[in-house]
Amino acid sequence: MFKIVEARFLAENIKLFEIEAQQIAKKRQAGQFVIIRLDEHGERIPLTIADSNTDKGTITIIVQGVGKTTKALNDKDKGDTIMDVVGPLGTPSHIDKFGTVVSIGGGVGTAIAYPTAVAMKKAGNYVITINGARTKDLVILEDEMKSVSDEAYVTTDDGTYGFHGFVTQKLQGLIDQGKKIDFVLAIGPIPMMKAVADVTRSHKIKTVVSLNPIMVDGTGMCGGCRVIIDGKSKFACVDGPEFDGHQVNYDLLVQRLQTYLKEEKQSKKLYDKSCKGRCRE
Repeated sequence: MFKIVEARFLAENIKLFEIEAQQIAKKRQAGQFVIIRLDEHGERIPLTIADSNTDKGTITIIVQGVGKTTKALNDKDKGDTIMDVVGPLGTPSHIDKFGTVVSIGGGVGTAIAYPTAVAMKKAGNYVITINGARTKDLVILEDEMKSVSDEAYVTTDDGTYGFHGFVTQKLQGLIDQGKKIDFVLAIGPIPMMKAVADVTRSHKIKTVVSLNPIMVDGTGMCGGCRVIIDGKSKFACVDGPEFDGHQVNYDLLVQRLQTYLKEEKQSKKLYDKSCKGRCRE
């Protein structure tokens, strides 16, 4: 069992957990993830490690309650436990001194972009962060991103905070201003990552995206996380989760993510019904 030592909401349906996992905290690197199982009957889901504290022996994950398991996790609190936390899994982010690096987080993707931004700053890069959300109340980790940024921007789709528009518009604006950008990391919804890659492609800016397809074992055995990169099959759990954003087959990725959509909706519906008003919103 893995004990939750801190749990707090950052925004609506987005919750931060600090979990005792000493061995994972020692070994994790930016870009890696864990697979959790809440109980013996639960499904296995991948969650990126947002941070770790080796002195305390803890890892931090940030969870958006969307389906049954993420909503059930967000119903847990400090002092509760998680049955299985396996990791660190995946290939760590490629960290180097590229020059000017733009780290883009869309929604809860900011939690994944943050540790890589930290590592890029430590490597001596000039770091620009773009933190995007649909509205002001859904902006997360603003202060944390600013702390590792040479330039930090917030965008909201509805204009309630920061730049009014999408992260791609802010990125295009920086390029139009003549900003020399050497590397872009984009993490968030698939349409956002695809749009970022479309912006950078013509400028020949190296662009990396982090993919989160369906996973089961996290070791490449089940094949559930297969993605097509440059026309070839790769497994996000062992070959990724980060890939060249210009080589990802986004259309196929969307199709595969919808494979169990009907079952996921039914499972969530049953969970919501079982709560009978007791579960946290």
